[in-house]
Amino acid sequence: MPHTPLHPQNRANARSKRKVMTDAELKLWNELRAHRLMGLGFRRQFPIAGYIIDFACPEKKLVVEVDGSQHGQADSAVADTVRTKRLEQDGWAVLRFWNDDVIRDIDNVCQHIVIAAGLAGTT
Repeated sequence: MPHTPLHPQNRANARSKRKVMTDAELKLWNELRAHRLMGLGFRRQFPIAGYIIDFACPEKKLVVEVDGSQHGQADSAVADTVRTKRLEQDGWAVLRFWNDDVIRDIDNVCQHIVIAAGLAGTT
């Protein structure tokens, strides 16, 4: 897959975000990293279309966002909608989970990711 040129600041921001993941992001990353979830290859804090995505599976064009309570506020919800539409225009499917869902029910979150990736029922 060809790489879109990145502004150096975006690359630096993504790199720094990898060092300060939230508890929910870290918990999900431990399930996704090293192709642990059904062989899917995920990248964390991955720059796409001017945004830094929490988790991306480039092979399946699947984005997974883990949202904290600030995303429930009106201005954040509008920004999230704009971001999702932009990513979808580039062919990415976007999944969003609340931090609490990841912390309390990681198995269900992983199951939703597998279904969205089109791998449900495969071994």
